[in-house]
Amino acid sequence: MAKRTFEDFHPGMEMIFGPRLVTRDEIVAFAAEFDPQPMHMDEDAGRRSMLRGLAGSGWHTCCLLMRMLADGLLAQSSSMGAPGVEAINWLAPLRPDSSITVHMRVLETRVSRSRPGMGLVRLHFDVLDDTDTLIMTLVCTLMFGTRVAAGSAAS
Repeated sequence: MAKRTFEDFHPGMEMIFGPRLVTRDEIVAFAAEFDPQPMHMDEDAGRRSMLRGLAGSGWHTCCLLMRMLADGLLAQSSSMGAPGVEAINWLAPLRPDSSITVHMRVLETRVSRSRPGMGLVRLHFDVLDDTDTLIMTLVCTLMFGTRVAAGSAAS
């Protein structure tokens, strides 16, 4: 399969990744290692919190999005990383034993002024659960090699 390069992206383009099941054990294990707040580790504590039940960390949701994006797109592309994240919004809890889907939409594209072998793709992501509840949105810019740069790298 040919790698996707910068030229393969255009404003309005959409891709969907998933679904991916997120289990209670996975939520608790992530929280225990990276975000050990009670509402992410214990059902009773979760019920007493504003989340009204055990819920995955927002950072866990970000990591799940990244894994799904890597598996579904980045591993088969000329990805060169990202300069950062513009916005993350956690809108609803990630519940145990729900399946999430990531919807990606290209907002804009441009060739780098300082690196002509690289293009920048600004993306909007929606993470939805299996009830179509919007859990998280994220906006970021990713960097991709151009076809010319990808061709010379293969030589």
